[in-house]
Amino acid sequence: MNVTQWLLFILLIQLIHFLGTSKLYKKAGRKPWEAAIPVYNAVILMKIIRRPGWWVILLFIPIINLLMFPVIWVETIRSFGRNSLIDTWLVILTLGFYIYYVNYSLDVEYIKDRSLHPKSGVGEWVSSIVFAIVAATLVHTYFIQPYVIPTGSLERTLRIGDLLFVSKFHYGARTPMTTIAAPMVHDTLPVLGIRSYLKKPQLPYFRLPGFTKVDRNDIVVFSWPADTVRAFFKKEKGVVKPIDKKSNYVKRCVGLPGDSLEVRDGYVFINGEKLVLSDRAKPQYDYMLYAQKGVSSRLLIEFGVSEFNRTYVAQSLNPQQIMALQSSGYAVYSQNNPPIILTDSKGISVDLIRSLGLSLREITDRERQATLTEEMATKLRNNSQIDSVVKIIESKGVPGYNIFPQDESYPWNNDNFGPIYIPAKGSTIPLSVEVLPLYKKIIRDYENNTVSVSGNQVLINGEVTTEYTFKQDYYWMMGDNRDHSEDSRSWGYVPENHIVGTPIFIWLSFDNFNEGIANWKPRWDRIFTTVHGSGEPVSYFRYFLMALAAWFIFDFVRKRRKKAKK
Repeated sequence: MNVTQWLLFILLIQLIHFLGTSKLYKKAGRKPWEAAIPVYNAVILMKIIRRPGWWVILLFIPIINLLMFPVIWVETIRSFGRNSLIDTWLVILTLGFYIYYVNYSLDVEYIKDRSLHPKSGVGEWVSSIVFAIVAATLVHTYFIQPYVIPTGSLERTLRIGDLLFVSKFHYGARTPMTTIAAPMVHDTLPVLGIRSYLKKPQLPYFRLPGFTKVDRNDIVVFSWPADTVRAFFKKEKGVVKPIDKKSNYVKRCVGLPGDSLEVRDGYVFINGEKLVLSDRAKPQYDYMLYAQKGVSSRLLIEFGVSEFNRTYVAQSLNPQQIMALQSSGYAVYSQNNPPIILTDSKGISVDLIRSLGLSLREITDRERQATLTEEMATKLRNNSQIDSVVKIIESKGVPGYNIFPQDESYPWNNDNFGPIYIPAKGSTIPLSVEVLPLYKKIIRDYENNTVSVSGNQVLINGEVTTEYTFKQDYYWMMGDNRDHSEDSRSWGYVPENHIVGTPIFIWLSFDNFNEGIANWKPRWDRIFTTVHGSGEPVSYFRYFLMALAAWFIFDFVRKRRKKAKK
């Protein structure tokens, strides 16, 4: 909806409110015209229903207002003697239009000194729940949002199973654009698995003031620009979602508006200079390891390597064993003789081996691929059991799979990419058929223009153009797990209006997070650690426990003293 449409919509709402409440305003000792003036009518209504004036603010906060409207409807009819359970359900189920009946009813009178306390325990409970949800939604939408790391794109900087608090106020909270949505859930209703929002009406993009801007090396949570899936991890495609309901991704910002970015042999260069990452960043790359006696899985695990595959040979496998292995997530190649089982670095569960009566032997190949930090690679090179460690690099000029801008004129790959200009708001670029693939998505999808090509001419909104001026800032996001991250190298720029916030605190962390709650193992050294800062992260969990214990002791002593005085 544009500004004119929103103004007309607001005027319509005011007209509906006036027609449905003007007589009630008069019965409450106010002037009927007071029900027609936007905002002022809400202030007067709060006085009529004897509720605090700051409730008016909640009525104009997107999503929060959806929770407040039913409360106001109920409070309004109760101010005029309609207190029964039937009345309450009627006003809620008719979306407030039951107030029309009350407004034009001759037998209602304004109750000036009505009690504001619920008449039953259930009423007290419902009231507390509603306002707890309002408070939680306010915090979730505008200040702090919990987030869990679902994929390994930032391993080992942020790990799968890290539970984070994401600050929305650092960069300034993005106000909801989707006006009708379930509170405190994202794009899908839990259990039901259905969409949690209505696509219309939509508010224009607006961001509250923050105290910092996105900086190079920041870890940023953002709405995935290329999101066309109904829910995260669902394979369904072709779904058009509002910006604020797109799946949330977390990556490292390596390129800022106005930068020229290039990737050379896996390393990022900004404006011609190699990017220096923060000391907490732990980028990983794929390496090939060679050893004459075979690259031992046990050795890799001892060095903290967790991203490599293991291969087992079975003497034989019957159909029941094959089915059990496959249902446990292992790849089974039963057509081989002998059969082969492929697993991740954890291998096959000992309990499963025993229960299935398997006879297995692990193959230790002379060359194995593993994902390593540079520190791991250096340690392995210095180990006598390893002959050599070679980084795997995609050659320059060889097109990679699913690489932006998906155009044969740009034969880029994950390790050799660019150079590419990252647009800044107000900057102008020369536009030609050759350059268009780099910016077509911005011009068409993010800045809402039509784009076409006629011969050697570029047409925007039907007019021939040779340049384009950008309407907002853009960023370049990449994962620290460089060879296992779907990031800007796949889908391009992240618009400023897609920025959500920055993670600030890890409050819980579990190994085996994607293997079911029964297999979770706490990473004690990561619990209660900060995300940003320099040096190795320090866990404040024990200090939290000490403070908690001190509080319980203080509270116990205080209560004992009070009891003794009595």
